[in-house]
Order: sequence, then C-alpha cells, then structure tokens
Amino acid sequence: MAEAHQAVAFQFTVTPDGIDLQLSHQALTEIYLSGMRSWKKRIVRIKNSVITGVYPASPSSWLFVVIAILATMYTRSDPSMGLIAKIQEHLPVSQSMSTQCQAVVSAVLFSTMLWLMLIFTMRLCLKQLLSYHRWMFEQHGKMSTTTKIWVALVRIFSGRKPLLYSYQGSLPNLPVPTIKDTVKRYLESVRPLMDDKEYERMTKLAAEFESSLGNRLQWYLKLKALWASNYVSDWWEEYVYLRGRSPIMVNSNYYGMDFLYVTPTPIQAARAGNSIHSFFLYRRKLNKEELKPSRIPGTVIPLCAAQCERIFNTTRIPGEETDTVQHWQDSDYIVVYHRGRYFRLRVYQAGRLLSPREIEFQIQRILDDPSPPSKGEAKLGALTAGDRVPWAKARTKYFSSGINKRSLDCIEKAAFFVTLDDEEQGMMGDDPAASLDRYAKSLLHGKCYDRWFDKSFTVVYYKNGKNGINAEHSWADAPVLAHVWEYTLATDSFQLGYNAEGHCKGDVDPSLPRPVKLSWEILPECEEQIAQSLAVAQALADDVDFHVFSFQEFGKGKVKKCRVSPDGFIQMALQLAYFRERGTFCLTYEASMTRLFREGRTETVRSCTNESSAFIRALEGGEAADVCKHLFRVATEKHQLLYRLAMTGAGIDRHLFCLYVVSKYLGVESPFLKEVLSEPWRLSTSQTPIQQVELFDIDNHPEYVSCGGGFGPVADDGYGVSYCVLGENMINFHISCKHSCPDTDAHKFGDQIRQALRDLLKLLSPSQTEASKTEESQPKVKKDQ
Repeated sequence: MAEAHQAVAFQFTVTPDGIDLQLSHQALTEIYLSGMRSWKKRIVRIKNSVITGVYPASPSSWLFVVIAILATMYTRSDPSMGLIAKIQEHLPVSQSMSTQCQAVVSAVLFSTMLWLMLIFTMRLCLKQLLSYHRWMFEQHGKMSTTTKIWVALVRIFSGRKPLLYSYQGSLPNLPVPTIKDTVKRYLESVRPLMDDKEYERMTKLAAEFESSLGNRLQWYLKLKALWASNYVSDWWEEYVYLRGRSPIMVNSNYYGMDFLYVTPTPIQAARAGNSIHSFFLYRRKLNKEELKPSRIPGTVIPLCAAQCERIFNTTRIPGEETDTVQHWQDSDYIVVYHRGRYFRLRVYQAGRLLSPREIEFQIQRILDDPSPPSKGEAKLGALTAGDRVPWAKARTKYFSSGINKRSLDCIEKAAFFVTLDDEEQGMMGDDPAASLDRYAKSLLHGKCYDRWFDKSFTVVYYKNGKNGINAEHSWADAPVLAHVWEYTLATDSFQLGYNAEGHCKGDVDPSLPRPVKLSWEILPECEEQIAQSLAVAQALADDVDFHVFSFQEFGKGKVKKCRVSPDGFIQMALQLAYFRERGTFCLTYEASMTRLFREGRTETVRSCTNESSAFIRALEGGEAADVCKHLFRVATEKHQLLYRLAMTGAGIDRHLFCLYVVSKYLGVESPFLKEVLSEPWRLSTSQTPIQQVELFDIDNHPEYVSCGGGFGPVADDGYGVSYCVLGENMINFHISCKHSCPDTDAHKFGDQIRQALRDLLKLLSPSQTEASKTEESQPKVKKDQ
C-alpha cells in the first residue's frame, strides 16, 4: 500500500486534543510541480495560438506597423486619410487623457485594424495560391512559367518559420465535383469489369440518377461544403469507421514494423525505455508545435496537420449504435500490459520526463513483478477485439462505476498503451520468411486479448528487443502515425543509443515510486462476455493469412531509369498478378490522400482501368514487345492522372459516398448509389512512403530500414496489399487474405507479384542483364540471428 499512501497529500486524525494534521511533503511537491507543468503547457498553447492566429504575419510585425504609422504622423502626414481623426472623435472622453494621448491611442487602434486587414489579405492570397493545382499535371522536369511565378509567390506568402498548424487557416476547402464528371469517371472505371449487357444497365441507372435525384442531392452537398471546412471528413469518420459494429481488430486497425535487419538491443526493458522516451519527446514537440509542417516531398506545398491533434491521449469509446473518439489535453502516464496484468506507469516525476534509463528501470520492475492477474483480468482486452455492441453493453453494465470505472478510465486516458510480449518476433531463425509472417500476425492481432485495440495506438515490445505498433484507424490515417514511428525509431537508435551491455544510457533514481497495478472486480457474467468476445476475435484472427516479403532484385532506382513512376509500376504489377491468379480483373482500391485541403483524409484511386486491362490482355496474349510497351506507358500515365485527380479533390468515391449519406438523411432510395456503394474491393492496396528521409541513411546503413506496415483484407474473397518503397533497391510487401476463401492464398499471390515485377522490368529494360547485377551491387546488411 506504499504507493497509495504516497498519493495522499495529507492525513488527519481526530484525537481528544483536537485534529492531528499530517502533511505529506513529497505529495504536495508533486502536486505543485504537476501544476507548474500544466500551466507551462497552457502558456505555450496560448503563445502558439497567437502565432498561428496571425500567420503568415508575425506578432512582432504589429509593432512595426504601429511604429510606421506613428512615424508618418510625426512628419505631419495622415496615412489613414482621416480615419485616425474619426476614431479619435468616437473615443470615450477622459479627463486624464490629453489630446496628444488620444491621437496616439487612435493611431494604435488604426494600426491594429490595418495590421489585421493585411493578415486577412495575406491569408486569403495564400489560400488562393494553394488552390492552384495545375503544377501537378505538368510533365515531370518541365515547369511552366506560370508555375514558377506561383512557387515564388507561395514562398513569399508562406512566411519564414511556420509552426505545425500555421497553414491550417490558409488551406483551401475540398471542392465538390460536378455530378456529370463523377458519373462519367465512375462509368469509365467499371467498364473493364462488366460485360456489354451489365455496362448498358449501369449506364441507364447512372443517366437516370444524373438527370433526377443526383442534382437534388448535389444541392445539399454544396450547401454543406459552404458551411463545413470539409464536406467529407466528418461523415467518413462516423459512417465508415465509428458506426461499424464488427470487430475493429483485423477489419480496421493496422500495424507498423520495427527495423527489418537489426535490433538495437536484445533487452526488452531497454528497448522500451528508449522508445517510450522518444514517443514523449515527439509529443513535447507536437504540443509546442515545433514539428515542421508536412509538405509534399520536394515542394513548398503544405499538407493539413489536423489529424496530428489526436495522436496521443486518445481512445475510441464503444457505443451501441456508434462509437465516439475521446481525446484529452494531457496525460503524464502510460498503461502497460504484461502477463495478464495492467500497470499504470508515470513517465513524469517532479515535473520532468523520466530518462530512458529510468523508464527501463520501471519497465523491468513490471517484468519482475510476480503478482498474478486479478480474477477475469488476464483476457479483459478481448472486449476491444470482439463485436462493438457487446463491448458497449458490457462497458455500461460492468465498468460505469466503482473500481472498474477508475481502472478503465486510467487505460482510456493514458498517453498510449504498451504491451510487454513474452514472445520473440522479427526476421530470424532458419525460415526468416515464415518468421516475418508470424511477426505481422502478432502485430495485427496478437493473442486477441493482449492489446487494447481502442487506444489510438498500442506499442508492442517483444522478449528479444523487437518492437512494433498497432493503431486504431478512425482518428487518423497511416501516414500520420508513420511520421511518429519514423521519429521514434530514429531517435531510439541514432540519438539516444545504448551502452556496451545493451542498457539505456544514464543513471537511475532508485526512489522512483513503483508502477501501480490496476485493480478490477470482474463479475462471472462479465467473464462470460469476455470469453464470447475472445471466441469471435480468435476465429477472425485464425482466418487471416499473411505473407510479408522484401523484394530486393531491384527497386525504384531501376524503375525510374525506365522513365516510369514507381507507384504506377507496382500497381500494374499487382493488376498483372491478380489477373494471372484469377483470370479476371477486379475493382481495385488504392489509397490517396487529400491533405492538400483543410481536414482532408483520403480518396480512392481506381487502379483497374481500361488502359491497364488492355495492356495486361496484350501482354498475356503474346502481343509484340513494342505494342506492350506502348500500352504499358499509356496505362501508367492514366494511373498517374487518376492519382493526381484524387489528390486535387476530383476523385469519384468520396463524392458518391457523401451523395449516398445525403440520400439516407432525406429518406430517398437511389438504385444507382446503392449498387455503387455495395461493390466489393477485392484488391485493396496502399503505399507507405518514408516521410522523414533525413532521419535515415539508407545508403550507408541499409540495415536500418523499417519493413513498413500492413492491414487485414477488406473483402472476404480478396487481398489487402501494403507496400513500402525503400531506397533504390528494395520494395517490401505485406499481403493479407482469408484462409476461409478457397480462391485466395497470400503466399501464392506473393509469388505472382514477384514474377509480375520481373516480367514488367524485362519488358521495359533494354538490357535485361542489369536487373540481375543489381542484387550483387547492393550493400551487404547485417541480419538478426
């Protein structure tokens, strides 16, 4: 009970002589320092709000304007054209204020209004400049004069040192495409998937929708676009993520992997110490807005940072009809799961962040703790892995009061969740390929009860020092969490480092209070619900087939020499692989981002096109190489066009989705929209690019590369494919499907992808011997044993 006594600031005892008051100096000091830390954060927030609020100007520019106006008045000229005199006339008359003082006050007020008008004008100009997207459609390496002028203006209006959220008020709103353009692009996208009769029927449905109900729904959507900062994002979060009643484990959550070839330390507690410390360093930068605004690589174009606000201190709360995302301003602790027990670990002591060595010391205390789990505690996390409605009912019935509520609140309000896993994972052993598959499945679902799938993210630390991350999807998309993960991996290995024995550097304060074990009172009927949720989750996890592999025969370096977009090349390879396996084409989802716009998230690129199917039929039909090359380039150019349209707000699927939501609100049925929204994505794909290339030296240290991340299959009879292009000579793939479908096999599809990549390079490369030489020229990397 020592920890409990330390948490009490004062104790009193009633005696015959009066009240004996005993103050705890340590507890009062902790309260004082925590309060100071909280006030410091508030002051930083206020300061950053002011700086961001006046961007692209700076607070100091106000003083410059005031001095300039006062200086011109001193020369007996009136820059306000009489406005200062008007303001002076309407100032409250004060006996203590001289005429000269009134003139100065009036000049300051005029200067402030002029300054605010200049800020508004500059922000409006920047917003208009950022609405220009023609640069994206220009030929690579050939910039028009208009675009050059535009780039110069963007640089001028962007200010010197923007904070993370400085651009938010200047980003344009997502435009609403016309019904005509969306319907036309939709029909074009489904043409290779339908025979003539089906296509004719769909064309009639589309024409009927366009000429009648579509215009009515579009009117409401335009009205929302005028009112809201983004006409898609709130509905997307609610209806695609939060209203889903099936398990979020596998179906929604995704994962990220550790370094592929090296483990910085084999000591589990040490790896956790450095990594957890790195996460809180990132959070400190995030709170102070010291992170540079994300931009499109190689450009000055900023991306929306709204999703960064909910990275930490966030959880998904289950509800019977819909879930909600709850975010707290601050949290000074994490919750750690180990062998069926939950611990609260404070990472701040006396107002300072614990050092990596101190966090390692605390983690080791948890690992060494021999206490058993409470009754029903060990598999409690399965509630977050099963169906949402039973979890929502159980939360209301068993966790809404008493000790269970306090412990659940502790988990949900934590900065993030940590699992100390007893298994060893990573690329190791005699069969490294199979070990990567097990590693992926462990990160995606674990044992179905040893992750808290509702937290914004769960970090997993394995017994051999490997780690990984599992993330809930509703609050943000993968690139946002990938940015945190890249920073954490780089800081852990390259900045903090380890001593010769593999422990974190630094000293330990042995007087640190021990991590506190959370207490639970789980009733038998609650245990029964936990068992039911676990059975549902376990069946889902067992059905997932995963294959992860690193393709190193060539990479983007060789592809770019063929004057082809690496992403377009990989998408064509996926189309070819799928056609070879199934003998047909399918509706293909490729995730694109719309963060060029305020509160933008994602849009769909429909990678299966008339052009891609024509190329693949020609290639598989034995057409001449020159014909195939031409069709390939036409197909990749079409893919790049679709990707750019999606990024610039001219996609298909989010517009159709929002039209469907409006129709449901109005209570009208649309056969066209109903059919469009029910089509399955049998091939769902996503690229995870490295965003902070400067943090890693892939050329000199190619072993320090992450394997990327992945997600579960979207359709029961389809594939989920995530890929990560690393350096010049590596592409990592994560392939998922379901064992229950007799038509899918992740390993066989992986073999098809490898062969498709080789065949496409063989088609494009004038010298086929170069491809085989590439692997020999790659730097040798040190692998884990």
